[in-house]
Formats: sequence, structure tokens, C-alpha cells
Amino acid sequence: MYYTVRVMKLFNTKFNIISVVFVIIVIGGLVFLAVRSGQTGRQSSTINHIPDELVEQRKDSKTLTLDDLTWGCPRQDCIPSIDDPKFESLDDADKWLRDEDLVFGLVHKGVVRAYPQRILNWHEIVNDTVAGDPIAITFCPLCVTSLAFERVVNGQTAEFGVSGRLLDSNLVMYDRLEESLWQQITGEAIIGPAALRGEKLKRVSIAPSTWENWKENHPDTEVLSRDTGHVRNYGLYPYGAYEDNDQIFFGIRNSDFRLPIKDVGYGIEIGDSPKYYSESILKENKTIEDSLGGVNIKIEYKKDSEVVITNLDSGEAIVPIRGFWFSWASFFPDTDIFIK
Repeated sequence: MYYTVRVMKLFNTKFNIISVVFVIIVIGGLVFLAVRSGQTGRQSSTINHIPDELVEQRKDSKTLTLDDLTWGCPRQDCIPSIDDPKFESLDDADKWLRDEDLVFGLVHKGVVRAYPQRILNWHEIVNDTVAGDPIAITFCPLCVTSLAFERVVNGQTAEFGVSGRLLDSNLVMYDRLEESLWQQITGEAIIGPAALRGEKLKRVSIAPSTWENWKENHPDTEVLSRDTGHVRNYGLYPYGAYEDNDQIFFGIRNSDFRLPIKDVGYGIEIGDSPKYYSESILKENKTIEDSLGGVNIKIEYKKDSEVVITNLDSGEAIVPIRGFWFSWASFFPDTDIFIK
């Protein structure tokens, strides 16, 4: 204590100056953080300050809180979405895409586009406009689930971004309109104003396919360009051997070992009846007829991961979800499995 007092007296003048400078720095830092919070941290204020009357409307066993989610990366937009997508011709894309590369193909109102997994591995969301319709192309590298949705929240066009959070290792998106959180694999709002309204995004059909198969069947396709506005090595897979090993980076609530956890397959749900069809079985059988939820269906494995599912009773197409078995089983724990 004695030496502390001597030092304080000796450097009293300098200490006062340093203190003033320190206070100025701290105050400036707090102002900066407050401004930044208003710009990029609005999610917390929006989600955590919800009117009591809305909360009462949503009190049920399915309600989630932020504590139920895990952080995959530390903040909103830590993985940047592509908000001004550019496209190139088949010939230009063929110079850098390999035949075996996976693309997510979209055919919508006469517009044909392919979104390479090589790019989506680094961005996960493309906020696109196709034939005048706002559409979000989404991909979760941890679950290999690719889905497209209409970008409409509460009747308004919205952009989507990566929230940084995960549920059962699956991408949790946020909308930049109200900043609600959305589950990618189900398209449901899970936290925030949209969740309190019980909103669910309308799905748009998207087909995983090899580049070789897609360009053969769609020679008029446009392809998402590597000119994304971000510097990334799109020739490098950022997750190492993840797709080929048995590791899951983040926790899941429902572990189901009826199949290998990273078996790749197609899940569909009709009514309250979910079912999973392993890609290996579809490759072997090519065409399968089945009944699910009282509906007769036909599943056709066209070629190289392109699957068409038809409601035989109505003739309508059914859009499947392609992904790892562990992911489908986590969100649909009562799922059946097709056994040949």
C-alpha cells in the first residue's frame, strides 16, 4: 500500500492526464458501440422486446428462445449473403466448374439458373429476383440442405441474411425487414415477430444436380457468377473432410442411428407424415411408387442427384429436401424410412 501511494503522488499529474484521456476513449467507444448496435445489432432489441400481447398468442410447447440456439459464428452476417447476384453463360461457367460439381438448379417462369455449391459453401444465401419474383436460394453446408423460398415476410419483400446461429446444426436465417429468425430446413419463423404470427416461407422448387447433368438438360441456363463482391477461394471447400466423415460440428437434439448419420437422401412430408428415402436406394431402383399420408406418390431418380417426386392422385410435383440423414431425423423425429 505504501509503495502504491508514493507512486500515485509521483505520477499524480501524469495520472490525471491519462485518466482524462482514458475517459474520453471509453465514452467514444460506448458511443460507437451504441451506433453500431443500432446498425448491425438490431436483432437483439427486436427479438427481446416483443409486445406482451403477441407473446401470449404464441405460448405453446414449440416456442423457442435464443437459449435453444447455438452460435455457429459470432454475429449476424459473419457469413455474407449475396445480395446483388450476377450471372454468366454456360460457356463461361464451364471454364471453371467441373462436371461432377453440384449445382442447385432453378426453373421459374421461363428463367433457368444454376447456383454452384462451390459458391454457396461460402455465402449460404443468395437474395435473387427471378422473373420479377423475389426468391432466396439457401444452402446449409453442415446439413447439405438446399432450399429456395419466396422472400416475403408479412406481405412485404425482404432480404435474408445468415444470423450466425444454428439449431440442430442447421442454418438459422434472419430477415432484414423485422429481424425475425427463420429455420432453413422447415422455412418456419422460430423467434421474433414473424414467429409470433406463425409465418412460414413459401417454398420454390430447386433441384440439386451435377453440373454435367444440368448443362446437358438446360443449355440455356444462367449460372451464378464468382463475381460476388467478396474475396473468397471458390475452388476450395472450407469444411475439410466434413462431408465424408462422421463428425457433427454442433449439437443436435435427436440422434437417430437407424441409418449412418451422413447418409444422403430425400425427405418429404405429406400432412403430418414424414418419410426419408436414401439416395443409394433411389439410385438402385430408379423409380419407386409409395403411399404417404394417404397419398400415392412416385419417386424418380433421373440422374446424378436429380429427383422428381409426383403426387399420383393430383399430378402435382412434390418438392423434396435433400440432405444428411441426421438433419432430417433431428427435425422430423417421427419420420419413417423407405425400405425396399
